[in-house]
Amino acid sequence: MAVERIVNSGSNPENTDDEQFEQSLRPKKFSEYIGQNRVKKNLQLAIDAAKKRSEPIDHVLLYGPPGLGKTTLATVIANEMSAQIRVTSGPAIDRAADLASLLTNLQDGDVLFIDEIHRLNRSVEEVLYSAMEDFAIDIMLGKGPSARSLRLDVPKFTLIGATTRTGALAAPLRDRFGHIHRLEFYKPEEIAQIINRSAKILKSQIDNKAANMLSTRARLTPRIANRLLKRVRDFADVNGDGIIDIKITTEALGLLEIDELGLDPADRLLLATIIENHNGGPVGLNTLAALLGDEATTIEDFYEPYLMQIGLIERTPRGRKVSKKAYQHLGKNHNLKDQATLL
Repeated sequence: MAVERIVNSGSNPENTDDEQFEQSLRPKKFSEYIGQNRVKKNLQLAIDAAKKRSEPIDHVLLYGPPGLGKTTLATVIANEMSAQIRVTSGPAIDRAADLASLLTNLQDGDVLFIDEIHRLNRSVEEVLYSAMEDFAIDIMLGKGPSARSLRLDVPKFTLIGATTRTGALAAPLRDRFGHIHRLEFYKPEEIAQIINRSAKILKSQIDNKAANMLSTRARLTPRIANRLLKRVRDFADVNGDGIIDIKITTEALGLLEIDELGLDPADRLLLATIIENHNGGPVGLNTLAALLGDEATTIEDFYEPYLMQIGLIERTPRGRKVSKKAYQHLGKNHNLKDQATLL
């Protein structure tokens, strides 16, 4: 369900059109990368120091909600280091032999980017520990009593890991990263800058009012901002003269059923379910997932981060509950007795 939503902040590798669209808009250097100023300053300092010593930068862990630019930032780091980048993901590395093949094919100074690094198999992690610390890996040859260990040196590389669930990482793996940075949600003015930059790359004309309106509907997430821009551009090409103005933008967002807070029908259904079925909560995550017919991890990773960020929902030890603001947004009434617990 989540991958079909326009405002889903996760990537969808099955949709090659969207993937190519996002690739074409990704910045290549820090000077082109909008937002995340604290992270950029720290990484720029580390890169400058590493280049001065002619060494690869220490391993980097990037974490935060999906769609905030972790993959893009990894590419920027590689470009700033003038290094080649090899991109893979945790679920794609099934066995230790797969990781060994990846590592032995790297060159000195290369960057290995592992998305969803929290989903690595434990056996693969064991091999990764020595590779990160000693730039060597141990491979078992043979089976049973005759089995022996072979130690192979690997090039001095930089591992960049990305995860939406840093708590799911094993502590020994997390401790081996020299730089650990959280990517925060963007400010609306930063999203507006990203929309204007993307429109320029796409050779689309957009006025400031339209860009500002899109920035308030993009859930503070660059990936969603670019997807909305693509949909509004399509609407402008078909129903107008190709110019994205406030009228075209309002009509397009109305067609997509995305409201002024960036919520789509799925978000509003989640909030309404808690209000109508459980009097505003609290309600357990698994119960909520069953009511919505969705996975609990989908709700945790794709629905909740933004809804919590804007104060519509909160997590409590007893479950999820909505705020007074959620009632007001949906035009629902709640009695004064419950108000104190909802604030």
